[in-house]
Amino acid sequence: MTDLLQVEGVWAGYGDAIVLEDQSFGIPAGGSLALLGRNGMGKTTLLTTLMGATRLRRGRIAFNGVDITRMPSHQRAHLGLGWVPQQRDVFESLTVEENLTVVARPGAWTLERVYGVFPRLRERRGNMGNQLSGGERQMLAIGRALMLNPKMLLLDEPLEGLAPLIAQELLHIIHGMVLEGSMAVILVEQHARQILPITQSALVLERGRGVYFGSSDALLADGARLDGWLGAGSSAGSGQGEVTHA
Repeated sequence: MTDLLQVEGVWAGYGDAIVLEDQSFGIPAGGSLALLGRNGMGKTTLLTTLMGATRLRRGRIAFNGVDITRMPSHQRAHLGLGWVPQQRDVFESLTVEENLTVVARPGAWTLERVYGVFPRLRERRGNMGNQLSGGERQMLAIGRALMLNPKMLLLDEPLEGLAPLIAQELLHIIHGMVLEGSMAVILVEQHARQILPITQSALVLERGRGVYFGSSDALLADGARLDGWLGAGSSAGSGQGEVTHA
């Protein structure tokens, strides 16, 4: 069975600088990937490369059977790649409901379904984007991406800077999306122990190269390698918002 996403020998970066070197991996439809690595190792660059926002020097990227290597970002989104950047970009001059509906495409994720997952957005539906807390902005950014009804959702550190209770709430929501399996998910997060239990596979980057690609469970069980690549703090996690398998 062909993977939904296929990355083959990709070298990419910004301008003349190469950040990613020889990246190759695949993710099946409905699959989930924990994208791990210390700061500055290329995690965000990999996501932006998938979205077509970097300079790709070599290699090939295919999505849902289509070669998207040279395809512009908006066409990748139209094919079903949804991206929630670390900056939580929302339209500040639009209401919550306008933020959600302005990008909506037909599919299983409707306004009512997003409100069902994020009741706080329903409560704030008349508020402008610039009137929301950090947690509410993150919920809105994820909800807006879901309204595109993507086949794959890219989440760049969605828990960063959030209060522990809000981070835990979001982590459980993301876990539910992964379990449902209706779309693939790539999740970047600093604390490996928070996301390895809720993903099927993991990719660890070190200086732009993949040093591990395999089972999330196997990596989680190998504390020594995890500590070596990510540091003891990342493998131990914060203890907040951890999710275990049922």
